[in-house]
Amino acid sequence: MLKTKVAVQVISTGILPDDAIMLGEAHLKKWKIPQGQPVTLKFGSQRHPVKVVPVLHFDGLRIGQSLARRLGLLENTTLRLQYRSQSSTLALGPLIGVLVSRDDPGNPERPFGSITMFCKELVDACAAQGAYAYFFTPNQITGSTSVDGWIYAGGWRKTTMPIPDVVNNRLTSRKLENRPAVQLFMKEVKQRHNSAVFNEKFLDKPEVFDALSKDPSVVRYLPESHLLRNFSMLKTMCTRYHTVFLKPVRGSLGKGIIRISRLDKDGYQALYATAAGTRRQQFPSLLKLFGSISGKMKTVRYQIQQGLHLIDIGGRPVDFRALVQKNEAGKWALTSIVARTAGSRHFVSNLARGGTLSTVREAVAKSNLSGASDSSARLQRAALDIAKAIDTNIPAHFGELGIDLALDSNGRVWLLEVNSKPSKNDNTPLQDRKIRPSVRNMIRYARHLADF
Repeated sequence: MLKTKVAVQVISTGILPDDAIMLGEAHLKKWKIPQGQPVTLKFGSQRHPVKVVPVLHFDGLRIGQSLARRLGLLENTTLRLQYRSQSSTLALGPLIGVLVSRDDPGNPERPFGSITMFCKELVDACAAQGAYAYFFTPNQITGSTSVDGWIYAGGWRKTTMPIPDVVNNRLTSRKLENRPAVQLFMKEVKQRHNSAVFNEKFLDKPEVFDALSKDPSVVRYLPESHLLRNFSMLKTMCTRYHTVFLKPVRGSLGKGIIRISRLDKDGYQALYATAAGTRRQQFPSLLKLFGSISGKMKTVRYQIQQGLHLIDIGGRPVDFRALVQKNEAGKWALTSIVARTAGSRHFVSNLARGGTLSTVREAVAKSNLSGASDSSARLQRAALDIAKAIDTNIPAHFGELGIDLALDSNGRVWLLEVNSKPSKNDNTPLQDRKIRPSVRNMIRYARHLADF
């Protein structure tokens, strides 16, 4: 199937009527686009019958202002063009809609707050690849035929856009994602417009570990994990392991993690991850400790997980964040993997908790792990194995995953957790580039989904 990029020129409606477009003659010959017969011009969900007028010595596409406005096409845009002869459709795109949590119309310089730079990066990556992106929030979903979204054209502004070919769900709030209007929108765009939606849901820790525990290809990476239901389960795990971790089922950025350790003498110690650092508390018995957290369990569900003897640098634990994304062929590929070393007053490694980034090689070389020269390759293999297993065992469409891994003091690879909405800060590659590989890859996968 032939595909190419084409520069779109919007011209006065008086020169070109709404039922015609002009296209370089070479494109018509190459794709056998019929002249004088109506074809359907498509951009996202918008379609309009037109006749194609060939133009000699011209490589672009010209469209009248009125029709361009109706379709949502902007002037001076470069898009991919494809003729689908079976349906007589001349498609422009891909049109990508990025669903974000919030916007601030009163601040047109930074309408999306801290992720505005990421959004602009996506716009630039689209321009380089012949795609087009707009951004919208749950509040801007008005139906299933169009969206009031934000575009970048010399500056951020709002306009009405067609339903996109591909929706990238970048919502960072479960409450927003679970809104009936959002769920209905994602269902209807798939059914009515054949749009693809990826990263369509959050992942809960028990859901991930339960699903992966049934897959023989990844069982070796899983520490023992259960949903903490009662004191009996806590006692069983603390009898089995010297240290256990309690992790909020829906937590992120290391918030609310509790590390429980058996003391050499009688009693237990609990370490609580807080923004200010680690809070320490000792209990004469496990029952007393359980009593202190049972109140929290009424509002927070915890995953109890086997404690691991992670490699460390000067007593500061190290783990690894792998970003895996689907590529232009729709296959999982590793985009980046970085080591994260916990801050001096923390036992979790998230950057939001004072952690620092380094390369895998640097971290392993500085750590207390010896003789594991293939650590990087084994971490990469684990990340890809786990991503494929998520696809196989969890019924949802994911295009990128943040996978947190660890190495124990024997060099064994373990899975800590999987995040379907990886932060655009926490997985930033160490090199300072204008368009990050992760952003370019996101557009390549969207092109694959939209068949551009």
